[in-house]
Amino acid sequence: MSSDKSRFVPELTKGIFRENATFVQVLGMCPALAITNSVMNGIVMGIATTFVLVMSSLMISALRKLIPSQVRISTYVVVIATFVTVADFTLQAMLPAAHHEMAAFIALIVVNCIILGRAEAFASRNPVLLSIADALGMGLGFSFALVLIGGVRELLGSGSFLGFPVFGPGFEPWVVMILPPGGFLVLGVLLLGLAKIAEVRSRVAARSAGEEPR
Repeated sequence: MSSDKSRFVPELTKGIFRENATFVQVLGMCPALAITNSVMNGIVMGIATTFVLVMSSLMISALRKLIPSQVRISTYVVVIATFVTVADFTLQAMLPAAHHEMAAFIALIVVNCIILGRAEAFASRNPVLLSIADALGMGLGFSFALVLIGGVRELLGSGSFLGFPVFGPGFEPWVVMILPPGGFLVLGVLLLGLAKIAEVRSRVAARSAGEEPR
């Protein structure tokens, strides 16, 4: 147990930064591109996905020794679908406007490769505490990516942030940013920027270690 507690923080932070599902592993592209035309959409989808990730990982980890290996994938899908239904009904009751806008994509959380991938690769092989840390970190990292993409697209496409005007009345919105091509453009620029940052950091690390960068 003490070993699990010492690993909790590293497992939590890896999904936010080092192994970010969107910016590093390039997973979950459907919601990352389709619904991030506003910050609020990114927040709602991020919360829903994180909830499903944490709850499904918790249950799969707790039952990992009882689930027959022959039916593990179908069992994971049933567990994930159960929590997606809970998230769907909760959003429908509490945020009907957001649910109406994203209803199809909330349902598609069931087949989100991030959730099924963490269930198979981590939750089914690790204790509950570490599985919760892994799922929470991955969910927070995914939420961060959605909010960042949504923020850029909303700022440039609508001139607002969370619905509040940011630029003056003379601002001409970039309509392409709130359309699907805008999602691809913003994601591509962000991935390029992050790759450049990683390259610079590796060069700095190599120089500080007295090695020539390759």
